[in-house]
Amino acid sequence: MLPHAERTNQQMLFANFNQDFTCISVGTKKGYSISNCDPFGRVHTNHDGARGIVEMLFSTSLLALVGAGDQKPMSPRILHIVNTRRQSMICELTFPSSILAVKLNRKTLVVVLENEIYIYDVSNMRLMHVIETTPNPEAVAALSPNADASYLAYPSPVPSPTSPLSQQPAPAQPSTPAQQSGDVILFSTRTLTVANVIQAHKSPISFLSINSTGTMLATSSDKGTVIRVWGIPGSEKLYQFRRGTREARIYSMNFNIMSTLLAVSSAHDTVHIFKLGPQRASNSGKMAPPLSPSESIESRDGGQGVEGGYEAFIDGKKKGNSVSEALRRRSLKLTKNLTSSVGGYLPNTLTEMWEPSRDFAFLKLPVSGARCVVALSGTMPHVMVISSEGYFYCYNIDLENGGECTLMKQYSLLDSSDESTSLPE
Repeated sequence: MLPHAERTNQQMLFANFNQDFTCISVGTKKGYSISNCDPFGRVHTNHDGARGIVEMLFSTSLLALVGAGDQKPMSPRILHIVNTRRQSMICELTFPSSILAVKLNRKTLVVVLENEIYIYDVSNMRLMHVIETTPNPEAVAALSPNADASYLAYPSPVPSPTSPLSQQPAPAQPSTPAQQSGDVILFSTRTLTVANVIQAHKSPISFLSINSTGTMLATSSDKGTVIRVWGIPGSEKLYQFRRGTREARIYSMNFNIMSTLLAVSSAHDTVHIFKLGPQRASNSGKMAPPLSPSESIESRDGGQGVEGGYEAFIDGKKKGNSVSEALRRRSLKLTKNLTSSVGGYLPNTLTEMWEPSRDFAFLKLPVSGARCVVALSGTMPHVMVISSEGYFYCYNIDLENGGECTLMKQYSLLDSSDESTSLPE
């Protein structure tokens, strides 16, 4: 989504892809619109007032709409679920504070506020659970598009007991509001239990994304230099990528439908595409077999959640993992000493397990300073970019050799004519 951009078309308040990257939803000061990605074209427009959030349920006629006005019915505290085909409102929900994000799959609706997350059953719009969080003004959260492996990921309020951060003594300072850690809570929206806590980064989490099958989670911290991919729900680290050496705010991360590529956009005006290879590194350091799109590692780890929320989950970790975690920390220390002393002389097959991989392909945005959302087409070798300036860009990607992507076409997301402009290759 594209609120709070540095360089933004003043008419556009929101823009995002749907869950399978076939459509784009746009919120403006006048209303909202839905466009197809390929072939590009406007399919629905409604000028019913300012819309700050417009989220689709795949390519269905179901929309989640949040206003951007000062009063009802366009208050940012009110969520409307509408059916565009029947031109009817399914329900209206009012919340205690502004709605910052809405996530959908075919069974679950998630509403993110600054200090709370509400989970609803889509079939009857019944409230199933409320999660209290630390202040989350950027609405950092991700919901699996797969309703059968429906996991919600959001920043952990405190480091888990096995996190390196938790070993550091607390500084003697006056009490301050709770800060996010670099850990991520993985919550099952089907069993309404904490499935795992992932020790993802040392710095606070800045962006989260779950792949189409609900088996992988991509994470970035507020430094934005390293992107990590984790297995769901077992939390094993599968991949580690280097976005760059300079810190940058991550604007979006999206897997392609087959989970073979990961596209990342940031404040540095470059989109990076990383390749998820046929092999992945497990926590043991050995190379594990590839993770198929249909594989669920829930059976591998028992899929057991813990009732009672985050505290109960951590208590269980403390009781059951004290010995194993002591061995793990010792192993990490030995590994760190080994890599620091002889890392420059290790064969490539060994150093790859510690060194983050560089991007497979990249593209330079035509305009500097714009915020963008990036995705990969499921039918064509195309990288798709939504810019906060109100444009949709389409790039060609060489799926065999990678390298720099070629800008092919651009479209206006706001002009009623929606005329395309072809650019020379």
